Amino acid sequence: MTLHTNPSSAIVIIGSGLAGYTLVREIRKLDKSAPITLITREPGYFYSKPMLSTALAGKKDAPQLISTSAEAMATQLEIGLLSETEVNAIDTAKQVIQTSKGEIAYGKLVLALGADQIRIPLEGNAVNEVLTVNDLEDYVKFRTAIAGKQKVAILGAGLIGCEFANDLVLGAYAVDVIDLAPQVLGRLLPEAAAKALQDKLGQAGVNWHFSTTVQTVNRNGTALEITLTNGHTITCDVVLSAVGLKPRLDLAKAAGIQTGVGIEVNRDLQTSASNVYSLGDCAEVEGLVLPYVMPIMQAARALAPTLIGQPTPVSYPAMPVMVKTPALPTVVSPPAKAAVGQWTTTAIEGGVEARFESVDGKLLGFALMGTATVQRAVLTKELPPLL
Repeated sequence: MTLHTNPSSAIVIIGSGLAGYTLVREIRKLDKSAPITLITREPGYFYSKPMLSTALAGKKDAPQLISTSAEAMATQLEIGLLSETEVNAIDTAKQVIQTSKGEIAYGKLVLALGADQIRIPLEGNAVNEVLTVNDLEDYVKFRTAIAGKQKVAILGAGLIGCEFANDLVLGAYAVDVIDLAPQVLGRLLPEAAAKALQDKLGQAGVNWHFSTTVQTVNRNGTALEITLTNGHTITCDVVLSAVGLKPRLDLAKAAGIQTGVGIEVNRDLQTSASNVYSLGDCAEVEGLVLPYVMPIMQAARALAPTLIGQPTPVSYPAMPVMVKTPALPTVVSPPAKAAVGQWTTTAIEGGVEARFESVDGKLLGFALMGTATVQRAVLTKELPPLL
């Protein structure tokens, strides 16, 4: 691969996830020849990360989730691709980055670094056997671990925990889910809607353990024994931790780039450093960290023209999140954190409709389940934009 000889015009993107590759595609719609180098610590192939939590029921193994090889991505998009390459440091003054394959200069730099799974502190002799799934390589390890096994325990009843729980019970596994919150999707759903999802997943075979957490994980012969803080014990074959994501900040922090919960950017997705931008799961856009597909697409569509000289501020319309739980398909658009109002939940035949409305009756958020999901498009139009 030949690196670009005119670094002042080169766009360098760190990260080969949905954010990085979507941004390249959006740039190529506008400019076929802009010099682009994409650097990733991963192999560089393209796959759909959201499919990791539904692949078992879909009878797909890890290699089948790869839609395009790294070589094909580089050829199709006409980019320089440095795969399996670590970025060690960014010098924002000199506009160069240090990598495991040498120094690379940039004109514009984009941090599409993603996020890591949060690891809660645990005790016991089998703590190092607790798995997380954050990429395809992790998923390979997880599928290998559960092959020929029967029982899986999941830490976390959020989006990913619920999706994996549903996928595993469809694959005939016995599943226990543990969460400190008193319900599923604690940050997204009102209590009555959460109860509907819990009941449907419970009927499908999921055992819930709410308002408690894991104290110890110990290996006892062929089984793992989990002791909960409420005194109960769970015996299983595999433990999967899915308690949430934390943006990857170390590279930005070390370069003196401003960070909060994520890498802080303005509406132009520019960081505190000149010519350095960020998007995706690692970015905090005016206080919002939204690790979902639709915000990534919105950000990529705005950042692409900005990088080639047409400044375009990002805007976030209402962006409902699909929860991939076939036991009770769910679409949720939670109200903004500061929103004032209340939830009303109505059971309908085959589903649930929950609306979060202001005092004067304006719709500020919703959760639709089962047959009610057909109202998604209509209700989304009523919601105020997020940004």
